[in-house]
Amino acid sequence: MADNVENKDTQESSFRDQILRDLEQLKQERLAQQPAEETSVSVDDLRRRFDVNQVEVTPVEEADSSIEVTQEIPLVDQVTETISTEEVVEDAPAKETQMLDGVFVETQPLNEVPQPEETPLAPVEDLDATVVHHFSMEEHKELLAEHTNTLEETIVPTVTEEENKSTRKHTRSRASVNHHRKKREKTATRIVMTVIAVVLLAVAVTGVTGYTYVKSSLEPINTKATKTLQVEIPEGSTTLEIGKILEKKHLIKNATIFNYYAKLKSYNNFQSGYYNLSQSMSVDELSKALQESGTAAPQEPIAGKILIVEGSTIKQIAQAITDNVNTKQKDDKTKFSSDEFLKLVADEAFINKMVAAYPKLFANLPAADSGVIYRLEGYLFPATYEYSDSTTMEQLVEKMIVAMDERLQPYYDQLTAKGLDVNSLLTMASLVEKEGSTDEDRRTIAGVFYNRINAGMPLQSNIAILYAMGKLGEKTTLAEDAAVDTSIDSPYNIYANTGLMPGPVDSPSQAAIEATFNPNKTNNYYFVADVKTGTVYYSETLEQHEQNVATYVNSQIGN
Repeated sequence: MADNVENKDTQESSFRDQILRDLEQLKQERLAQQPAEETSVSVDDLRRRFDVNQVEVTPVEEADSSIEVTQEIPLVDQVTETISTEEVVEDAPAKETQMLDGVFVETQPLNEVPQPEETPLAPVEDLDATVVHHFSMEEHKELLAEHTNTLEETIVPTVTEEENKSTRKHTRSRASVNHHRKKREKTATRIVMTVIAVVLLAVAVTGVTGYTYVKSSLEPINTKATKTLQVEIPEGSTTLEIGKILEKKHLIKNATIFNYYAKLKSYNNFQSGYYNLSQSMSVDELSKALQESGTAAPQEPIAGKILIVEGSTIKQIAQAITDNVNTKQKDDKTKFSSDEFLKLVADEAFINKMVAAYPKLFANLPAADSGVIYRLEGYLFPATYEYSDSTTMEQLVEKMIVAMDERLQPYYDQLTAKGLDVNSLLTMASLVEKEGSTDEDRRTIAGVFYNRINAGMPLQSNIAILYAMGKLGEKTTLAEDAAVDTSIDSPYNIYANTGLMPGPVDSPSQAAIEATFNPNKTNNYYFVADVKTGTVYYSETLEQHEQNVATYVNSQIGN
């Protein structure tokens, strides 16, 4: 029995020493970690660290070996204080007590834990005097609560108050640093994005501005300009030098752009000489004008232009000479008047002067008593004519006569071989001009007219009747065209009269003159045009022709 008690006391002393050493080690570790850790130590940590339930105590055999004693070590938070006698508690008021294996033992305060000393074993004979008190579960819980309060008073307050203050200060400091860093990053990001946006905007503005400037540099300086400027291009001038001359004359905005544009468009054959150019001309128009040969001597600048449309009559030309087509304004007029023009073309003195000046052209000019309305009808070539401030009406009309004379030069020597003269050529061409819309139709229609003349048949063209009625060139309806008076008493009535009229009814184009001079040879004697599509249908017999008229003309009149 004594041996068993001695062994039990030895185990309790050893286990108590182990517990004290572990508590000292825990305290030292916590004290060492306080400056580095940013979180406080709680009793729960101590409880998790010392789960004494995981430690087993070897059972102590009693003397009779029939009873086995097994002690289960409670958790640290369940450790209860034990005392051996009431005298022990009274003799050590400054010391803490703990209960180990259900027995109270003396311990030093946790903040001053000494090295454990061996506790002498009580003599066997004194065991009966020793009171060993075994506590119930309720007493364990009370002691546990009291011990927990002691631990919180000795360890937790120190950790949570001082360390938490430092931790909160450090946390606030770090949060402030993070806040300022994020703020600086946001500011830097905004600055970078602003710079990028400004750069992109500058590039875009520069591109748009550059494109706009180049585009405007290719356009006319002044679209409303009517006067021309005289420009001299010296021989051997480069494209850039020509551009500088034009820029100095305020005809273009930028010589460099002109240089690059001319190279881009392959305008590399500019001619030297004198040119009359206008601010209303674009760079492209100027480039094309400079590719024509300039005059050797300065010419008077042009004040405007007059357009004579192909197939125009004398009356229509009288209206055209009043319109200045050098500008896009419809109300821009020339200095010429219609009455002045009509009076001049009917002036016999002027006509005789022109006949003497251009004998080949007027070799067969209709006589005044031939029945013609205007002797010069058809002899004024349709084209665009420039005039200056000093240009007279006589000079203007003579320009038109000169232009026709130049176009007929290739035909003069061949007309006799074809049985033609200038008047018959121009008269036939004036009909062909109005009847045909394409060069091929004009040649075929001219061949039909020649077939009818050779066969002694009247030409039967409404064009001549409308001219005799003074309506040629005016807008008429299909019904009016179909209802023309073919019985009108006029030398231009080629329904009643065979052969040609006494003279032309309009100013034919170069294409109509060529078609009349070289017609297509066919067996057709009739033709009619679809009033809607303009397609011309030819026939050899009157029966076929009447069917075509009914299909392509009469059926369309009521629609």
